[in-house]
Amino acid sequence: MSEPVPAALRAFIDATNSGDSDAFLDAFTEDAVLDDWGRVFHGRDGVASWNRTDNIGKRSHFELVGLERTDDPDRVVATLKVTGDGYNGTGPMTFEFRDARIARLVIAPTP
Repeated sequence: MSEPVPAALRAFIDATNSGDSDAFLDAFTEDAVLDDWGRVFHGRDGVASWNRTDNIGKRSHFELVGLERTDDPDRVVATLKVTGDGYNGTGPMTFEFRDARIARLVIAPTP
């Protein structure tokens, strides 16, 4: 992939793939918002809950298959292939960054 991958996105993928929940949470800001198809999780506690029930807790594995920059330099749309004991498939995730961490993650098709 020719596009440089933001460090927080790389940390999100690597931590998930290695099952490292502490590193996963460290990729997010304290006040992060994670929206998974309308289920919204707030702050590090919310992200930790989603991680247990839908991500590392389901032994998810991510493969980055595409990265699209947006008009906002702090927002990218990453297309990830997901496998594991939960959701399996490929789709977009919109990441918004602040201070080199994920401030907002929306898992749903881009409008």
